[in-house]
Amino acid sequence: MLLRNIVSREELKRRMDADTRPYTTVSFYCYQSIDSPSLFRDALYKDWQQFGVVGRVYLANEGINAQVAMPSVYFEGFKETLYKIDFLNGIRLNTAIEETQKAFIKLDIKVKSKIVADGIEDPTFNPSNTGNYLEAENWNSYLEDSNTVVIDMRNHYESEVGRFENAQCPDADTFRDELKMVIDEYEDNKDKRILMYCTGGIRCEKASAWMKHNGFNEVYHLKGGIINYVRDVKEKQLENKFKGVNFVFDQRLHERVSNDILAVCHQCGEAADVHINCANTGCHLLFIQCEKCAQKYNKCCSEACAAVIELPEDVQKELRKGKPAGRIFSKGRFKQSVQ
Repeated sequence: MLLRNIVSREELKRRMDADTRPYTTVSFYCYQSIDSPSLFRDALYKDWQQFGVVGRVYLANEGINAQVAMPSVYFEGFKETLYKIDFLNGIRLNTAIEETQKAFIKLDIKVKSKIVADGIEDPTFNPSNTGNYLEAENWNSYLEDSNTVVIDMRNHYESEVGRFENAQCPDADTFRDELKMVIDEYEDNKDKRILMYCTGGIRCEKASAWMKHNGFNEVYHLKGGIINYVRDVKEKQLENKFKGVNFVFDQRLHERVSNDILAVCHQCGEAADVHINCANTGCHLLFIQCEKCAQKYNKCCSEACAAVIELPEDVQKELRKGKPAGRIFSKGRFKQSVQ
């Protein structure tokens, strides 16, 4: 059995667009010592082929980080197979808030040095010595405590479009950058209650351990992140304190949580919170664009890129020669910072 995809992206997208079956999108992670991530990778690929799984999975000696989807009819079979793996038996699966469009078009399982790039090189750091979990109800209660500091452990373009009330949102491009920033920026808050959150829990779990390692005394993190929180408040009929949209790292780019629009179009400054990638393949900048500017610039980030996509494809390819490929999550900014 071939353990990788050899079909073109265009054909994969065509097949997915033609697939009318409902899909279930889930994410999960586990910090667990894995002796041979490469062998584990091949085993997962074989097991998941039968369920039509697509998505992105990172494996490392420190564990697994997965965002996957499959036809909903196969979800129970997928879950049963997953739970047969000892350290994943009963693992919490964060189901997507919205399923309005397909999240992935292929299965990509990669072996990495770490499941979350953190830049930490301190050999005495113990990532398993994490802060305490908080469920939605206690999280809401602690948010109202004046002795609490709430830190968004996501990147600036994520918190720009959605965040908890009164959250501190460090202006960081990467998790690696933010880990360095929070230790310095909150040095004077070591005796306060620190609350941390992220999309699905994986980043704030490691961040909470890093804060404890650096002398913060009372550290908590939101169990299952924003995805699990939104489901909990709906099921338990609690007040939703997350405003805006939840940014996700797949083709959907966001999940609507509330009708609040917190961000602005990066081109004209009008209220908007929809991220897109510049239609110019040689750019592919991730930025926020309103519908009016999408029409004006033909879904590009600038007039220059809009002019490029009008050129014949062979000319565009010539312009891209010798230049780094566009990165899907290169990030745009508006002139003003998130307030």
